[in-house]
Amino acid sequence: MAKIRKAARGKHRWVGLSIPKEIASREELEAVLCEIAVLGDDWRLYDFVDVNAILRLPLAVYIEARPILEAGVDGITSVTASGKIRLVRERLGIKRPPRRR
Repeated sequence: MAKIRKAARGKHRWVGLSIPKEIASREELEAVLCEIAVLGDDWRLYDFVDVNAILRLPLAVYIEARPILEAGVDGITSVTASGKIRLVRERLGIKRPPRRR
């Protein structure tokens, strides 16, 4: 099956989040993020390391969600955002995990 062209995949933003220590697992964070209505259903949690996480949002959702995440929801605040995950990982000090094969 042919791959979907890059233009057909849609634009998105990578958002670096600061997480409170009370949220200790990836599942807890996903449960809290599900409660944020403005995020909708099309987000994905990529990295969760200590008190930082990286979230992928569609561009249309990001425009609406940005002020809410910057203000903070349940202690979760936006620290940085970019169109490239590499830049968000650098800013948060998260190392790239090894590829699974």
